[in-house]
Amino acid sequence: MATSDLPDLFPGFALRRIETADGIEIALRTGGSGPPLLLLHGYPQTHVMWHKVAPQLARHATLVIPDLRGYGASSAPMGDEAHATYSKRAMAEDCIILMRELGFPRFTVAGHDRGGRVAYRLALDHHEAVGALIPIDIIPTAEVWRRISAVSAVRGYHWQFLAQPFPLPETLIGKDPVYYLEHTLKSWAAPRDLTPFSVEALAHYRALVQDPARVHAFCEDYRAGAGIDRELDEADLAAGRRIACPTLVVHGSYLPTGPAGTPLDIWRGWCTDVSAAVVTSGHFLAEENPADTAAALIPFLQAGAGRS
Repeated sequence: MATSDLPDLFPGFALRRIETADGIEIALRTGGSGPPLLLLHGYPQTHVMWHKVAPQLARHATLVIPDLRGYGASSAPMGDEAHATYSKRAMAEDCIILMRELGFPRFTVAGHDRGGRVAYRLALDHHEAVGALIPIDIIPTAEVWRRISAVSAVRGYHWQFLAQPFPLPETLIGKDPVYYLEHTLKSWAAPRDLTPFSVEALAHYRALVQDPARVHAFCEDYRAGAGIDRELDEADLAAGRRIACPTLVVHGSYLPTGPAGTPLDIWRGWCTDVSAAVVTSGHFLAEENPADTAAALIPFLQAGAGRS
């Protein structure tokens, strides 16, 4: 299915394409009014994951909602041997370029899942541009790899599976991509079914996994996570670099706590000014519980309206 044939879930929002680097084009939506808020999606999704919360957030901010490189309608280049093409540093550079092109040299960024990893890399690499950070339902990549146990390795098998060398995961997913997508969505949603996702959004997600170039892209995304992204995180920790901007960690209520602490406890090791909000949901907060997700974000946005 061509991208142009997919449902429009953002009526009234402008649709743009901005070239960033090496001929890569980023497709994005813009709408709303107020200080700029960059919204970054996760895996296995596209920008449409924000469609249920965008109307509420647009009353408080000018929203910039792109497809990350390799996802949705953005360019999907082949990966490289070092997987740097899909590193979160490269994706963060895309974001800096598109925000400057839009006239927003300083902004708040919220990112879910993989988008959260791009978001905190933005805050580390481009602290002058990021006024505030909202990572949603993640802990830093280095922390994920450090904390892998028998239980987490089974529950989060995709970290290891998608990072396998080309073309193993691409080939296996390609045998039945819609089954793979729906299994993933069901497994991570609180009701363990597809009810949190609109029919229109599912059309976008199914199109994503049926495009071999984009399956390759998200495998490269995870290969980068196992290599260059983890290495950059470890280098920042070793150098004592911390995220200085105000940070709101938002996560689903399903996340367990234990001897390692809560997500907030973990993020305190990375940030100098951090708080947390918990939303009753599984992994897909913005689609499972959009009202409470917006309610968690809006006070933080209002408090920091002068930061951008």
